[in-house]
Amino acid sequence: MKRYIYLLLILLSSTVFAQQKRVVTAIDTTRNKIGAEFKLTVKTDVDTLSKVVFPKLKNIGALEVIKSYPIDTVRNNDRYELIKKYGLTQFDSGRYAIPSIKILINNKPYYTDSLKVEVANVQVDTLKQKMYDIKEITAAEAPLGNWWKYLLVIALLIGVGALVYWFVKKQQKKKIEEEVFKTPIEKATSLLNNLEQKELWQKGEVKSYYSELTDIARNYIEEAIEIPAMESTTAELIHGLRAASVKKKMTLTPETIENLERVLKQADLVKFAKSKPLDFEITEDKNKIQRVILTLDNAIPVVIEIEEDAILNQAQKQKQIEIQLKKKRNRRLGIAIASVLFIVFATAIYFIATRGFDYVKDNILGNPTKELLEGEWVKSEYGNPGVIIETPKVLKRVDLKKSLPKNGLALIKEMNSFAYGSVLDNFYIMVSTYKYKQDSTSVDLKKSMEVTLQALESQGALNMVVKQEDFETPEGVSGLKGYGTFSRINEATNSSEKLYYELLLFGQDGGLQQIMIFHEEGDAYANQISDRVLSAVELKKVTK
Repeated sequence: MKRYIYLLLILLSSTVFAQQKRVVTAIDTTRNKIGAEFKLTVKTDVDTLSKVVFPKLKNIGALEVIKSYPIDTVRNNDRYELIKKYGLTQFDSGRYAIPSIKILINNKPYYTDSLKVEVANVQVDTLKQKMYDIKEITAAEAPLGNWWKYLLVIALLIGVGALVYWFVKKQQKKKIEEEVFKTPIEKATSLLNNLEQKELWQKGEVKSYYSELTDIARNYIEEAIEIPAMESTTAELIHGLRAASVKKKMTLTPETIENLERVLKQADLVKFAKSKPLDFEITEDKNKIQRVILTLDNAIPVVIEIEEDAILNQAQKQKQIEIQLKKKRNRRLGIAIASVLFIVFATAIYFIATRGFDYVKDNILGNPTKELLEGEWVKSEYGNPGVIIETPKVLKRVDLKKSLPKNGLALIKEMNSFAYGSVLDNFYIMVSTYKYKQDSTSVDLKKSMEVTLQALESQGALNMVVKQEDFETPEGVSGLKGYGTFSRINEATNSSEKLYYELLLFGQDGGLQQIMIFHEEGDAYANQISDRVLSAVELKKVTK
């Protein structure tokens, strides 16, 4: 009799030991403050075919469940370690017991260990901590707000606008200075008229007025009479003019040269001795320069050009005119480009300051997955058993026979695969349907999931994190969902990139229906596409 009792005790102890091996319980701390989180961890070690159900709880004993963390799956060869965490808290101090909770593994109950925790009160030492009276009510300070962003945008707009204005004015000044004239006398006359329109001396800018006035005269003498007037002093210029009048047989009166000399000396006094002539003197000096230029132009002998020389000169002038016109067009084009760039730059700065860089990047620079999400979607049926889904683009037929092992291919009676993109892209959708040769009423979805993940690994998926859960379509068809992340080496940049994947499997009457989506992790638009695709999946039954 005692021997039977010992055997019974051994069996019971082995059963308890087996349960402890299947379910492991841990907690991050046994003592915490009021309202702080205790993190309860439950681990199970199962094979790939096992089904584990963790309970959905609002309270565990006297502790409140403030957060139920997602199940983490760690793959270890042909087994899975499932890790479930619960966030617990209590708002009353004291000692509490965390009771055992029931975990179902293949519909068989297993229980976690019970644990004891302590919730400590927050103590206030009134002997060391000074106590103060309640302060009077004071008005709250207004938050900083976003006004500084608008101020920054306005400052940038003003700065860029001033830059564009300066550039345009500079080009206009160049345009006046580089304007093409047929003869030196036309140029001098036009510049004298422009000088009067500026009204420099009336504004008190006498020095600038005399500087431009004498430069017009010197430039005319240099171009028309061909003496270095711009680099010469007043005395050198008058001496050179007298010598040139004799050489070129120009009929000039002494009064003409004397008037020019008086105006040039007056200009020297204004520029270097800060002399300030009276208004009538300024007007007389301008009239003297105008008469001197006209007299010099009339005194220059007319040279009768040979017809060939005249044609050549005319061609040269025409070529010069074309060059100047081309420069004008280039300047106008430059101004137009600068204006467009200013508008684009100012707009970009405004939206970056008010809506953020991601908004500008996605809406101005463009985002491929955003364009897919906002484009015209297509609803269609693919394969047999049929899968009806709505996608941003029509899926195209692909051949996956080369990627399947020969022993697996021998079991397949019919296979259809349709995809958008490729496995090397950052966004990929694939729908596959299979019919098997062997008559079977059910398909092992967990085994099919494992085969699909192995195929992904063979195509370059690294560090794969696998999570699984049951899935149900809006019509009530049950299936298996796998999701997680994996890394991949980008051959173009030789860098590692992380992708997020979702995989749906449905089995019915010897047929398998599979939907797989993966995209770059953290892409909000791709997440919206994935949610929209998977939330409206419709399945058709297999046809013989």
